[in-house]
Amino acid sequence: MMKKWMIITVIAFIFVIGVVVSIYLNATEPVKAAEANARHKAQRETNLTGFTDFHLYHGEETYYVFKAKNQKKQTVFVWVPEKEGAVITRKQKDALTRNQAIEKLYEARNPEKIVEVRPGIIKDRPVWEIYYRSKNNSINYYYMDFETGEKLRVIDNL
Repeated sequence: MMKKWMIITVIAFIFVIGVVVSIYLNATEPVKAAEANARHKAQRETNLTGFTDFHLYHGEETYYVFKAKNQKKQTVFVWVPEKEGAVITRKQKDALTRNQAIEKLYEARNPEKIVEVRPGIIKDRPVWEIYYRSKNNSINYYYMDFETGEKLRVIDNL
């Protein structure tokens, strides 16, 4: 009797794991397809190779952001619009680093916790988007120019 319950439990466990894996794969498939399409568009419109560090940016419009290499083997950031529009590139060496962007935020604000820092875009202008929590645990967004660090937009206390 005990052996029968063990077998049923193992089969149920395997079934549950299979369902969870299937749900996960189905949920990530659209993002993988979007990444592949964006990479293909960027390759078609530029001479870039070695695409890595994929990010999905949802601002006023959706952009797919990558790091890639140009013909001189320099690292560049690439913004590919989901809809119509030109692919935008910026050399990494001309941009603020992620840590420099965080330092600029600390100069201007007093975040309690940095949640995420990612490249984004506002009106065809590359930006760093910093999502952080303040001392009262509210959600805040700080947008700065990708290269200069100039403050472009702030969304406070969501």
